[in-house]
Amino acid sequence: MALRLWASSTANALRISVASTAHVSPSYSLSRCFSTVLDGLKYATSHEWVKHEGSVATIGITDHAQDHLGEVVFVDLPEADDSVSQGKSFGAVESVKATSDINSPISGEIVEVNTQLSETPGLINKSPYEEGWMIKVKPSNPSEIESLLGPKEYTKLCEEEDH
Repeated sequence: MALRLWASSTANALRISVASTAHVSPSYSLSRCFSTVLDGLKYATSHEWVKHEGSVATIGITDHAQDHLGEVVFVDLPEADDSVSQGKSFGAVESVKATSDINSPISGEIVEVNTQLSETPGLINKSPYEEGWMIKVKPSNPSEIESLLGPKEYTKLCEEEDH
């Protein structure tokens, strides 16, 4: 409660400060893309990430995606041994704001599903690249991974979408 009160009073103070200097043009602009983008991962334009290690690729949604969704309350994922195809939906994420399909950035056979997400879907918000992973896939066409965006390209995409 004290934190909420402090945040509220801080926000009010900032509004007063901004209002009193509204005639001054800022000499800088802030990017709205404050999401974490990790090196070593590949990214789909539909906001899923892939971490390829050995013969297995781990897939989840990006920090940018979970931030835009808001609090995740339900996750619908496939079963192990199912197959996924690049660009096709393999599940859905439901948040307090919306329900969104999750598209597979690569094709292959699902070898593992993060069953923790059925009990604790908020792991996607808390840790989208670690505890919030969704499926692990044995890629059927590893060259699809190379066709995905790198960290710099994905960051640029997020910034463009947010403007």
